[in-house]
Amino acid sequence: MTLDDLRVFVAVCRAGSLSSVARELGCTQSAVSQHVKRLERETGVALLERQPRGVVPTQAGRVLEAAAAEGISGLDLAIRQLRDLVDGASGHVRVATGATTVRHFMSEAVVAYRRRHPQVNLEFRTVSSGRGSFDALTDGTLDLAWITLGPPVRGIEQRPVVELPWVLAVRADDPLARRPYVDAGADLRDVRLIRLPPNSASAAHLDAACAELGVRLAHDTSVADWDTALLLAELGVGRAVLPALPGLPVPGSEGDLRLIPLPALRPLPVGWAVRRWDALSPPARAFAHLVESHRRAARG
Repeated sequence: MTLDDLRVFVAVCRAGSLSSVARELGCTQSAVSQHVKRLERETGVALLERQPRGVVPTQAGRVLEAAAAEGISGLDLAIRQLRDLVDGASGHVRVATGATTVRHFMSEAVVAYRRRHPQVNLEFRTVSSGRGSFDALTDGTLDLAWITLGPPVRGIEQRPVVELPWVLAVRADDPLARRPYVDAGADLRDVRLIRLPPNSASAAHLDAACAELGVRLAHDTSVADWDTALLLAELGVGRAVLPALPGLPVPGSEGDLRLIPLPALRPLPVGWAVRRWDALSPPARAFAHLVESHRRAARG
């Protein structure tokens, strides 16, 4: 008994004719009859009753027709859904990130992705730590995580997307605002700064980059995200060392905020973390590649 046998049998029951099904399938009436006979051998009962004007299902045939039609309909739906999934036309993409990341790194890609894949459900989740993201990727509750890249993590693949130079954010009337750049080793030794999110990978990277220059930063204010640090710097509450996020004002631009390059500090690498790239679903892979292409275009 094969799926083709069942499909042909259901078609015969609905058409009431072996010959009409044969014409539709482009085969002989004998070939159609063989499908039915194979089912009758497997079930041990007669499934069709011949009449002067065609065939009708027997009582056993009606039972098999109902079950086969329901099963075939479900299989056809599943096959269509699988094709949509392969084509990236449906499914879901679960991403670990926050509002700051979406705003600065993904906003254009999210809009473009929604237009291209309107049936895919995009789900953004805030995860408290990189370790939490890695655990969620490992157990399959997340597809992608946008992270500050770090040392290798067992069972996780990290994919660099962009390196962010560091800048000093100050108010426009700050004494340092007119500098073309800031020497982290000389100019930040006695400066108290707004601290990046405590225990974050970006803060750890900054501390390590400063340590390479023999600098230990002092802080008097802490924030939970980069955007808050920028706002406080713009208000004149303090100064902040942070990555040059996409979409920020360029150095020397108008407004109340100035961003001064810190060229001596090693840039911050950011990008994707996944469990396995070759195991990503087509919708998730399409989203990751779209984010990357927008970031490359912005750099170019």
